[in-house]
Amino acid sequence: MILRRLTLTVILIAMCGAACTLKEKEDEKVTGGGFPAPKDVAAPPADALKTPSGVASKVLIVGLGNVHPGPQSRVTVHYTGWTADGKMFETTRGGAPVTFGLDAVVPGWKEGVQLMVTGETRRFWIPGKLAYDTDPDPTSPKGQLCFEIELLDIR
Repeated sequence: MILRRLTLTVILIAMCGAACTLKEKEDEKVTGGGFPAPKDVAAPPADALKTPSGVASKVLIVGLGNVHPGPQSRVTVHYTGWTADGKMFETTRGGAPVTFGLDAVVPGWKEGVQLMVTGETRRFWIPGKLAYDTDPDPTSPKGQLCFEIELLDIR
C-alpha cells in the first residue's frame, strides 16, 4: 500500500514537472529567453511609487540594508530588461552579476537604483526619455522599458 502511494506520488510529481517544463518552454518562445516578462511589463500598477521625473517602481523583495547608493556609487546588480511589448533585450540572470558606476548608466537607472538598499529587488518602469530614446544606436531599445533589478552590493 505504501509502495503504491509512493509510486503514485512520484508519477504525479513527474507529470507536474513535465507540465511546468512545457509551460516554461512556451514562455521562452514568447519572450525570447528563459525569463518571462512580468504581466505588468507594459505599464506600472496603480500602487507603484512614481518619481517626479516619471520613473515608476515597485519593491518585489525587501532589502536588508539601510544605506542607499549615491549618484557616484559603484553598484553590483543582477537585472533583466524588457520592452513594453514583453521582449527581453538584456539580462545578467544565468550568469555573473555586473558592477558599474551609477554615473555611467541611463538617467532612469541612476535615479531608480538610488532608491534601493542592498538585498532589494525592485521592478522599474523607465520612460524612454530617461532610457535609450536619445541613443543614436539603432539597436538600442526605444520607448518605456521595464527592468527588474536586484542590488547586491554598493561601493
